[in-house]
Amino acid sequence: MAGRMVRSCVQTALKAVNSVVGLAGMAVILYALWMLRAWYREVTDLDQRFPVPWFIYTFLGLGIFLCLVTCSGHIAAETANGHCLSCYMIIVFVLIILEGAITVDVFLNTNWEEDFPPDPSGKFDEFKDFVRSNFEICEWVGLSVVAAQVLSIILGMVLRTLGPDRETDYDSDDDTTVPARLPLLRNQSQHGPDYAEPNTSRRSDSWKLRILDKTLRTEF
Repeated sequence: MAGRMVRSCVQTALKAVNSVVGLAGMAVILYALWMLRAWYREVTDLDQRFPVPWFIYTFLGLGIFLCLVTCSGHIAAETANGHCLSCYMIIVFVLIILEGAITVDVFLNTNWEEDFPPDPSGKFDEFKDFVRSNFEICEWVGLSVVAAQVLSIILGMVLRTLGPDRETDYDSDDDTTVPARLPLLRNQSQHGPDYAEPNTSRRSDSWKLRILDKTLRTEF
């Protein structure tokens, strides 16, 4: 009973922490869609066709990826399956490494902008200006997302150690098999005497016929 309560608490905590990553993914998707709409407006005003900048596609793909990771985390937390939890933790760990590598490159490399391709839309420059003007807020948001990812890995390891709730599966198996056996036993108990009575009556009739046949032979 105590193990079941601990497992339920860990599952709820993993889902709650995982939802933070999902909210960040949805925010990134909304921001990418807003940039895409603004880009198409500018292209329409210029009456020219330009390819969509890489920056918008990158943000859109990152948001979709974070939402998919959140869905897989919810499935892994609900099932408490070891393989699902392992895959989820590996994906989150790789994501943390990529985020750390990009952060280190931005802070340590003075020419980090040259590592990215040029952005003709200017949205990348607008994003940099927004981050610089709201650096403290962006820092807290980034730390919150990274902390949620780290907690997701820790809670996933704890849940993987606890394993799935086998007692519930065992109880459910008993609940399904017992009712299926009871009607069979009842049918046997009900039909047992009915099958016995015709057999005994047939034996007694045949025995009487044999005695009658013997008496008739002796008389004649």
